[in-house]
Amino acid sequence: MTPNTASRLATALANVATLALTACSSSRLSNKPPPPPSSVSRADAVATAARCASHRWFPTTANVFHGTDPDGIRVDTPDVSWHPDHSIAGWWQPNSWNTGLPYQWGGFSSPEQFDRNLAAGLAAGDVYTPEKRRLLDAAVSRHATGIDCSGLISLCWNLPRSYSTRELPSLCSPLPSWDLLAPGDILNTHNSHVLLFTGWANPEHSRLHVCEAGVPPHWLVVQRTTTRADLENLGFLPWRYRGITD
Repeated sequence: MTPNTASRLATALANVATLALTACSSSRLSNKPPPPPSSVSRADAVATAARCASHRWFPTTANVFHGTDPDGIRVDTPDVSWHPDHSIAGWWQPNSWNTGLPYQWGGFSSPEQFDRNLAAGLAAGDVYTPEKRRLLDAAVSRHATGIDCSGLISLCWNLPRSYSTRELPSLCSPLPSWDLLAPGDILNTHNSHVLLFTGWANPEHSRLHVCEAGVPPHWLVVQRTTTRADLENLGFLPWRYRGITD
């Protein structure tokens, strides 16, 4: 092999190696998760949840609805007149002050938006049913107002829209241990329910404070204390939003 041939061969091999490294680097970059759609502090996330749980509102009989809305979607507000079979009755009273945003399937209303919608005569909440679970987004009524479990998390995280329990993990990193949970993180079950973690209730980390837009027996945004064992048995997993800051 002549010196010129050896030089050309070395150059060619170097080019191949450079192309391979570039391809590997591009592959690694393409596997990186996209940047989070918002940024929020832990304190602000928890404060938003508390505002939704403590919000006082005054509905009238115009905000009570039980039947099919103009789009053909069944709506039932969780007011005291709703007495379903094999479920928990409603709770809010018309013509009276109530506390806590009501549960609405697919709802994503802030307290301020909720008050405006209430004044416009929208139905105050819309309870979960197995049929709504089957239909998913097709069962969300635009004639009702309120918030559901994933809508609450989306609001607390300043997200531009409501992300479902199926979508929220795509915005998060999984936590390898429940002991790493910090206020503003979530506990999620796929296509079912999600809770905002707000703090530990004891040093052993066996009890915890959460906020949720609850299904029975709540039908509203509540802050409560529960046990780690109960949530683990129900299949909840801990996640951390990539856009959250300390």
